[in-house]
Amino acid sequence: MSQQKVIFQTLGTASGKLIGVATLNVEAALNALDLDMVRALTGQLQAWHNDSNIAMVLLDGAGDKALCAGGDVRALYNASKENPGSTETLAKTFFEEEYRLDCLIHNFGKPILVWGDGIVMGGGLGLMAGASHRVATERSRIAMPEVTIGLYPDVGGSYFLSRMPGKLGMFLGLTAWQMNGADAFFVGTANFFLGSNDKEPLMDALAEVAWSDDEAANSAALSAVLESRPQPEQASVLRKYEDEINALCEGSVADIMARFEALDNPDFARARGALLAGSPLSVQLIWRQAQLDKGMSLEDCFRWELGVSVNCCALGDFVEGVRALLIDKDRNPSWQFAHATEVSDEAIAKLLTAPWSAEAHPLADL
Repeated sequence: MSQQKVIFQTLGTASGKLIGVATLNVEAALNALDLDMVRALTGQLQAWHNDSNIAMVLLDGAGDKALCAGGDVRALYNASKENPGSTETLAKTFFEEEYRLDCLIHNFGKPILVWGDGIVMGGGLGLMAGASHRVATERSRIAMPEVTIGLYPDVGGSYFLSRMPGKLGMFLGLTAWQMNGADAFFVGTANFFLGSNDKEPLMDALAEVAWSDDEAANSAALSAVLESRPQPEQASVLRKYEDEINALCEGSVADIMARFEALDNPDFARARGALLAGSPLSVQLIWRQAQLDKGMSLEDCFRWELGVSVNCCALGDFVEGVRALLIDKDRNPSWQFAHATEVSDEAIAKLLTAPWSAEAHPLADL
């Protein structure tokens, strides 16, 4: 019998209301999302949304290593490699349905608690970012590492990164920086910070809540329980270096690259290395993403991202980036451009031009 990739349960409470629990269950793959998992989550969340007996939802990951390490990029790689230059591949289907799921979470109404323990990267952060209650722990490693494989921070990154303080959102995208729990709490990726060993006591406490039919009251009750839990002792590196990061990421791509190339702070060594080794096309995309109008709606952000994402797979550095990192594992990608300052305006224009008209856009109905 094949393994169930997402396990759904309901937990009883003293109030008679139920807690819906969705557990990503591909522990060997760090609970990375594939299309079947996206569809299962979407269907179950819609059912729980419409079930008056469900007071809240908990999303977590099997094992103790990860909530979710991202999307199944190997499948996207294979589909893109088999259909070079085409935007009508698995990538279009996967990204469209993934973004619909992420948007559903953002607009769910009922409280959703995401337990962001361990690795939360890429598509995993897409699931977490829209939840009403986002828990990081002292073991969290939260990142948008797409620059390393020729993508950019999608899954709503255009929306949630722009709402972080100063230039921190751009910095996270450019450098694949791995936030600890305190970092995530500081920038708002998490709005609660708990100990990794507090999950079972938390579940016991949630079972005693006087849940009702009032979504706002249930949200407030969940917040009160989370706020009553002790916070771990951990320092935020992003808070410590906020001013330096803002200065590093000021100005043009050329300005930013020059500053990072000259950077010798050992605390930024990994960030510097990721940026300088990353896809130059991705660097340009991430910079342009950070220039988007911060007044763009969530839905408009997802529509913008879908065009860019399928173009990255068809025309950009994605196939080569995944080959170098995950397929051949030589970590020596042959990017289309040698340096971010050498990327042509024509190449960027192609990536930023959606393959569909506004009326025919696959996410036009969001």
